[in-house]
Amino acid sequence: MRFRHYSKKNAAVIVAIAALLIPATSNAVAATKSPKSLPSPEFVSFEKVKAGSGKGLTLGYISLGDSVPFVKLVSDSIKREAKKSGAKLEFCDSQIDAAKALACTQLFKLKKVQAYLNFNLDAAAGPAIYNAGPQVPVIAIDINQTPKQVSFMGANNNRAGVIAGRGVGELMKKKFDCKYDAVVLMESPGVGSVNEARIGGNKQGFAEICGALNLKKVKSIDSTFLEEAQASFKDALTTLPTAKTIVVLAMNDDSCLGALAAAKAVNRQGDIYMACHGADPTSWCEIKNNPNWAGDVAYFPERYGEVGIPYLIKAARGIAIPAKLQLDHVWIDKDNLSKYYPKVSC
Repeated sequence: MRFRHYSKKNAAVIVAIAALLIPATSNAVAATKSPKSLPSPEFVSFEKVKAGSGKGLTLGYISLGDSVPFVKLVSDSIKREAKKSGAKLEFCDSQIDAAKALACTQLFKLKKVQAYLNFNLDAAAGPAIYNAGPQVPVIAIDINQTPKQVSFMGANNNRAGVIAGRGVGELMKKKFDCKYDAVVLMESPGVGSVNEARIGGNKQGFAEICGALNLKKVKSIDSTFLEEAQASFKDALTTLPTAKTIVVLAMNDDSCLGALAAAKAVNRQGDIYMACHGADPTSWCEIKNNPNWAGDVAYFPERYGEVGIPYLIKAARGIAIPAKLQLDHVWIDKDNLSKYYPKVSC
């Protein structure tokens, strides 16, 4: 999933706006009591929604921003499954803006939404965004909205990180006996615990293959979407003028693609080695053809609706659901890419 960094100051502004606009005791929409959460399994399976299972319900979905390829796949999947269920879906694109996400929940209150999915980029603003809308069950997508969410749906971030770390570790062990000149952590602190779990998992997985990171060779940079990642990695490269083996541990495919673009601009694409997160179409040709791109951890954004909608329907009807609806991640490289995505054309 893709994330943009937002400061604590921005989050505080959102909280202030919510306090001004929404009375704490507002009950303009009858609340749907949030069911208690069930114990969480290691991961949940995708399931096609049952036709008519959402009939009579008004559900909501806040998109992080459909301009992002990964998110657009998530949105299309959610819309498709909601339509099959017979539920009415109120769709609202926050356009990568926490203030617009807050406005989405205000709209949901007017539309009498009974439960909604929240793919909001700013973890710190989550409670204020919730308070601005209907007091109904919320399932957070990929970024925690605690303490207001009834469930978290999406990546098992630590496990995904470990898989990616092992992937690039295996590549470095095979080519260089785990010797490297630098490690660049492409992070996104604004998403809080997601960043800590995913980057932490990356480091853990790499260490399992190549030993603990040499901290003297580690550089951490802020990078989330492609443009930001390209700019920050360009700056990082200027501080590593003689490095010929640079390990990249990143948050997502956009981070990796940005790093690759920056390296290509100075003819240093052969110096970077990475494993990435997402495996959406933007990464397929790199997985297939780039020997320095070890592979990707698949998140299957095109199937998110097969988890989000069935469980949101249950929550809207007062049925208890697991506190975590984590996906079963798969390692994808050039050898099995066509198995999962047979339409790859490069």
